[in-house]
This record gives sequence, C-alpha cells and structure tokens, in this order.
Amino acid sequence: MIADKQRQSAMRFVLLTVFIYSVGFGIIMPVLPELIQELEDVSLSEATMLGGFISASYALFQFLMGPLVGNLGDRFGRRPVFLVSLLAFGIDFALMGFATSIVWLFIGRSIAGGLGAIFGPANAAMADMSSDEDRAKSFGLVGAAFGIGFIVGPALGGFLGDFGTRIPFFVAGGLAFLNFIYGWFAFPETMAPEEKRSFEWKRANPLGALLNLGKLPNLLGVAMIYFLWMLSSSIYPTSWSFFAPAQYGWDSKMVGLSLTCVGLSMALVQAFLIGRFVSAVGERKTAIFGIFVAIVIFAVYVMVDVGWVALSMCLVVGLQGMAMPSINAMMSRRTPSNMQGELQGFNGSLAALAALIAPLLYNGSLSYFTSDAAPFQFVGAPFAIAALVGLIPLVLLLIIKPAPDHKG
Repeated sequence: MIADKQRQSAMRFVLLTVFIYSVGFGIIMPVLPELIQELEDVSLSEATMLGGFISASYALFQFLMGPLVGNLGDRFGRRPVFLVSLLAFGIDFALMGFATSIVWLFIGRSIAGGLGAIFGPANAAMADMSSDEDRAKSFGLVGAAFGIGFIVGPALGGFLGDFGTRIPFFVAGGLAFLNFIYGWFAFPETMAPEEKRSFEWKRANPLGALLNLGKLPNLLGVAMIYFLWMLSSSIYPTSWSFFAPAQYGWDSKMVGLSLTCVGLSMALVQAFLIGRFVSAVGERKTAIFGIFVAIVIFAVYVMVDVGWVALSMCLVVGLQGMAMPSINAMMSRRTPSNMQGELQGFNGSLAALAALIAPLLYNGSLSYFTSDAAPFQFVGAPFAIAALVGLIPLVLLLIIKPAPDHKG
C-alpha cells in the first residue's frame, strides 16, 4: 500500500474526480430533453425515446470496453487509465456542447462510454488503498462524492439552462479538463508494482472477464445481484428528466431541484450512514435494506402524481444508495488484489449492460404510455417495471450464502 501522504493525495483526487463527474452529469440532465428537442424539432415523447438511444450508446461502448480498461489498469497501473478516462470525459461534453445535430450527441456519449467512465478506475484505486474491512466504507466515500456533486450539478444545470441549452455542457467539459491538469501533477500511482500482472486479450472483453472471474468462488451469484440492481436503479439517470415533466408538469428548474435533493440525500447517507450500517449488520443486510427502500419509493412514484410528495421522496432516496457499495464490497472481498481492476472493469460492463437495457425498457415504456398510440395513459410505467426488476436481487440477497470470513 502507498505511503500515507500519497494515499491522502490520491484519495482526494479520486473523490474530487467523482465529484466533478457527478457535477458534469447532473448539469446536463435538466437541459438534455430541451437540447434534443431543439436539434431534432420533436415532441417531449419523441425526445424521450431519442434520449434513451443516446444513453444506450454510452452503455454499449462501456460494456464493450470496460474489461479492456480494467485489465489495462491491472497491467499499467491506475494513474494512466484514470487520466485518459478523465480526458475522454471532457472531450465528450465539448462535442455535445458544439453539436449541430443529434449525431454529435451519440458520438460524444460513445467516447465517454468507451474511455470516460470514471467509476471503474475510481473503485479500483480505492480498493488498492483499502483493507477488506474498509472497502464498503471506501466505496461509500465514492458514492458520497457523487452525491455531493449531484447536489451542485442539477441545480447549476437548471440555472445555466436559462442562458442556453449548451452552456451546461461547456461548463462540464471545462471542469473535466481542469481536473485532468490537476491530476497530472497530484495523482500518484495507487497500485503496488508487484501487484501488476501481464495483459491478456482473452480477459479484456466482457465474455473473457466473465469466464475468468467465474472461477472465483461465489462471485457470479453476487455479480447477478449487482447487475439486476444496476438495471433497477438505472431508472433515475435514464428516465427521471423525462418522467418528472410528464408526471408532475415540472420545468428544467424543478427537475434540477429534485435531483439536487437526491444528491443531498445520497451524500449524507454515503458519508455518515453506510459505514455504520455495514459495521453493525454486514454488507449483505445493508444491501437488502437499500433495495427494499428503493422498491417502496418506486411504488410511491407509480401511485402518486403529486409533486410535493415526489420531492419529499427525493430527500430519502439516498437510502437506496447503501446497496451498490455494499454489493461492490461483497464482490471485491471475493477477488484477489491483482484482479481488482479486472473486477471493476467487469462491474463496469455489467453496469453498462444494465444501462444499455434500461433506456429501451424504461424510456420505451414511458414514451409508449404517454403517446396517442397507447390504449391508456400510464406515466408511472417505468417505475412499475423498475420495482419488479428490483424484487429479484432482493430475493437473491435473502438466500445467498455470505462470505465464509465475514458476516455480510
């Protein structure tokens, strides 16, 4: 493990990077539907479907390249992979900001999906710097940084949107490029030289990573839980910006405010609760609690179309954020240290596969059930589907065997 001073510097950079990623992601969410409508001259229902395809392009390239990026991290270290990802993230937003047609939105998101996905390198670096017992807490800090960024990003995006639909993209890209420069000087390598391993192409793809990691005891069952939970929770980044205006009549500022409430809730839970929960009841029970809360909130969105009720739910939605770091930690403790990058790359592919399916599933159902072709109007359809999907990992967590050396 690296020296304490370098470790503190590395952790600051990792958390700052996730924060900026979250700010950038949140900035564009309130204005993305408007930009799509502006570029294509389509209705909100049609923009919803196009937004789903744009999200799917990001997910497709992340799915294909996640294991490649993860394996490169295990071979060459976290630093070069992290910096390239951050640079690609900035390029993504610059392209989207200058877009003259919707094609540029697809190109930008594809670049970001292939090279600019931050969470895989971030979690691999945090795993390098954490003991088995501290990994859920460390992954929780990553989630807290994302949550704090989500407080700032959507509110800033809703404000900046008044000055033009492209301004938020330029701000997001500028932040990413500035952080790349900072990381070049401030981010040390977190992976011990003796832990680096040779690169193998047969492991640098989703199928190869699945076959290799499948040799580890009890990992694939947790991987299935991770995938299904990611599919269920992908409802928010995929559909919320389209669902909220349709269900509650909100404008971009209200969408931004609601996402700010989500970010505040996530940050508080990840920073102050998850570590205590895991210490008290273990990772598995913490994940069960998080998913159960999510399903209850999904049901409220389906059944209640009152705006203030939805806003109040946004203030507690962070409780569901305890699930992902806990499941990630369950997988990480089952994986050797020199395979953490491969694991996080594989997790990135699982998350990407979920994100690839989610727009087609959620935005597709929302677009259909808010169109004239639908036999009846059902705006809550995507959250009803998300609740049903979320029930499966909840049941699996109830029956899965814990790791033999840990209560979670």
